[in-house]
Amino acid sequence: MLLEGFIQSLHQAMWFIVFLSIDFLGARMGYLSNSQRACSWCSSLMRATLLLLCPFVLSSPQSPAITTSTATSLAGNNSKSVSDHSALILFKSNIYHDPYGALSSWDNKSLQFCQWQGVTCGSRHPERVIALDLHSLGLAGTISPSVANLTFLRKLSLQENKLGGSIPQDLGHLHQLQHLNLSVNSLEGQIPSSLGNCKHLITLDLGNNLLNGQVPHELGSLPQLIALILQSNNLTGGIPTSFTNLSSLDNLDLSHNRIMGGIPPWLGNLSSVTIFVLAGNALSGGIPSSLCRLTSLASLDVSQNHLSGMIPPCLYNLSSIRVLSVSFNSLGGTIPSDIGSTLPRLQNLVMSWNQFTGLIPSSLSNASGLIRIQFQKNNLHGKIPRNLGALQNLSLLMLYGNQLVANEAEDWSFLTALTNCSKLTILHIGNNNLTGALPNSISNLSTDIHVLVFWHNQISGSLPSNMGNLKNLIALAMGSNLLTGNIPESLGNINALEELEMSFNNFSGQIPPSLGNISRLNWISLKGNILSGSIPTHLENCRTLRFLDLSYNQLAGPIPIEILSLSSLSELLDLSHNALQGFLPSEIGNLINVNNLDFSENRLYGEIPDSIGECVVLGNLNMSGNFFKGVIPKSLAKLMGLQFLDLSSNNLSGHVPEYLHMFHSLQFLNLSFNDLEGEVPLGGVFANMSAFSLIGNRKICGGIQELHLPPCPSTQPHGKKHKAAILAVIIAATSGVLGLTLILFFVLLHRTRKTRMRRPSMAAIRTEHVRVSYAELVRATGGFSSANLIGVGSFGSVYKGVMDWDDIKMVAVKILNLQQQGASRSFIAECEALRSIRHRNLVKIITACSSVDFRGNDFKALLLEFMENGSLERWLHPEVNEQCPMRNLNLERRVSIAMDVASALDYLHHHSPVPIVHCDLKPSNILLDGDMTAHVSDFGLAKFLSESINSFSISASLAAIKGSVGYIAPGETS
Repeated sequence: MLLEGFIQSLHQAMWFIVFLSIDFLGARMGYLSNSQRACSWCSSLMRATLLLLCPFVLSSPQSPAITTSTATSLAGNNSKSVSDHSALILFKSNIYHDPYGALSSWDNKSLQFCQWQGVTCGSRHPERVIALDLHSLGLAGTISPSVANLTFLRKLSLQENKLGGSIPQDLGHLHQLQHLNLSVNSLEGQIPSSLGNCKHLITLDLGNNLLNGQVPHELGSLPQLIALILQSNNLTGGIPTSFTNLSSLDNLDLSHNRIMGGIPPWLGNLSSVTIFVLAGNALSGGIPSSLCRLTSLASLDVSQNHLSGMIPPCLYNLSSIRVLSVSFNSLGGTIPSDIGSTLPRLQNLVMSWNQFTGLIPSSLSNASGLIRIQFQKNNLHGKIPRNLGALQNLSLLMLYGNQLVANEAEDWSFLTALTNCSKLTILHIGNNNLTGALPNSISNLSTDIHVLVFWHNQISGSLPSNMGNLKNLIALAMGSNLLTGNIPESLGNINALEELEMSFNNFSGQIPPSLGNISRLNWISLKGNILSGSIPTHLENCRTLRFLDLSYNQLAGPIPIEILSLSSLSELLDLSHNALQGFLPSEIGNLINVNNLDFSENRLYGEIPDSIGECVVLGNLNMSGNFFKGVIPKSLAKLMGLQFLDLSSNNLSGHVPEYLHMFHSLQFLNLSFNDLEGEVPLGGVFANMSAFSLIGNRKICGGIQELHLPPCPSTQPHGKKHKAAILAVIIAATSGVLGLTLILFFVLLHRTRKTRMRRPSMAAIRTEHVRVSYAELVRATGGFSSANLIGVGSFGSVYKGVMDWDDIKMVAVKILNLQQQGASRSFIAECEALRSIRHRNLVKIITACSSVDFRGNDFKALLLEFMENGSLERWLHPEVNEQCPMRNLNLERRVSIAMDVASALDYLHHHSPVPIVHCDLKPSNILLDGDMTAHVSDFGLAKFLSESINSFSISASLAAIKGSVGYIAPGETS
């Protein structure tokens, strides 16, 4: 007992010494924290005492338990290191995906946590975490509030991960935090206002997240903040006025949010700011002149807002500016002629998509560091300065969509000068008024040039034969010009070429087989030229080709099997309006990814192959205007995604496929002018009269009431009585027919002989694709007599003609003046617009003539319905010398005409197979028939809204202004 009592007393004494030592150590360490020169031997002695005594005490069965309150009282670095360790463990527990195993070292119990990946401990406090850097590791999870327990933390970098959830309010307790970067994650909710308590913050980057709400005004109380980056979130409201207190701020980036209001003038008081980015918001008003007080400003970006007015002239005097970006606003005025001298450090000058006028300043050559010049989509005019070629660092020059001119060979000298810009990669000068021939120097541009766009100008002549020198060219766009000659064979040497846009020119000759050498080609558009010969089989080597448009040319021969083997074709294969002939190969089924197929207006024959049902992605299929025969294949039932199907003007027979009514995506179906028979289905597309066309099929029956077709005869007799009745009717009818035959024989014989001498009927013409000749039109119009002239338009004249047809006598013959710029395109546009639309208030096209006159010149004409009452223009504004009775339009008739026009436009915009904008609606293009019913005519400037005319991502396709003065749509001039 004495021994046990002694031992117990000894234990108690030892515990007393332990607690006494701990209290002394805590007090002593507190003193050391305030007195850096104090002796350290006491601290060492205490640690040694604890190490000697604690194992003995803790190993005793009689030792008292250490409670939570006791552990908390263990002040000093050891207890704090336990807290840091726990905080890190809790942080890791909130991470549910670690693709690179970045946190695997955190599971190694033999490693002290300061050695874990991403964890840095201090030198003065070696067991306290001062930095947690786990950026760009793909970590998924949420940010644990336990991070706030790392009270010594100075840097928290978790950017470029997949973290979600909200930013913990507890981060406001990190009073020593200097750098916080949580950018490029998926963080949600509002920015914690508690961050205003982190008074030592130097950089705060929360960009590229999903944060919402207003920017907390508490952030304005961070006196040491140098960089504030909140870009690419969903922040709203205005810029907090408290930001006036950020006297140390150097970088302010609030871009790509939804911040509203004006640019506050007090921002000019932030004298330390060098980078100022507010792009991509909803800011309005003008640019305040107070920003001119930012004498150290290097970058100003206010693009993509709703700013208006003029740029303050004093901004052009801030010689420190390197980046000036004001694009996508409504700013106006002229660009100062001396801008290159007053802003000599300029590197990026972006003023596109505004309303700037005047000339391009030649002084830009003084800003020798210029890398990017973007003036596209303004109202600049004049010539392109030659001295831009002095900018040795120039990489991007975008001038498209202005009114720049080049009329003479000297005006193209800028292009020769640009050959000195060895770093030039993108040159886009499309959609201007450049005329004349391209200089041969174009082929001497920088070998690093990637994008070359000259489309939508009036450039003539031929392309230089050595265009293949541009070895690294990725996109070449020369469409919608007046280029002639052959497409250079040397293009096949540009192995990097991906997009080739040469449509709507006058290129002739064959398609160069060398294009098949370019394995990277994914876009080829040669539409609307006069190319001839066959389609080169070498194109099969273009294994990444997704878009091929060879329509509206004079290509002949069969469709190559090799082309149909390109399973990469996904967007479009358009071979329409050529002279291709032969069977459609069964290899068509290889195009399993194509969305648009157009073989219309060729000379293809035979049956439609069953394999076409393998093209399961098809959305648009047009095979009209050929000589296909046989039944519509059942395999088409697999194409459930079809939106547009046109098999019209062929020789197809059999029944209208029942399965077509189950195509829920089908918006327009055209099976007209075939030899189909049987009952017309009732459901689906067949329930909407404006969504399908079956005219010219004389053996069909049934369908919806609006078709006015005869009912289908019953095919199920019932009993012997029914059979006997049918037999009696047949006998009676036969007797009557035999009697009438004798009476009518000679009459019919006479008429048969007479009709053999006549022209075939119009219906036959449309079915058999008989084209009217130039000679017939000369006879019909009396040699294009002025007596038969009924109108003159922008692209030609309209004559009244009398045809020797059974069902149509009087027609309107529209003769295109091919010497007029744009007439050929007008002819193509009108044919394209009218070939697939049907409406009672649209002028119907009867046929077309594309031939040569008696002198061998090209001749193009359209034959249209003749309208007895002429145009609405003549009824509203009759000519003084017009030989006709007084014309009067009462209110009822005017309203009726307006309703007719509105009905036509509603159909074109919302119910036609492809939405069409007329672009030239005016009284002279509204014709009145004998019943004063209005018909909209002249589709020469029509625009298809669904056509993809943007060849590549870096540019927008912008057609020239269309229409007549006084009637131009506002959208065409904006």
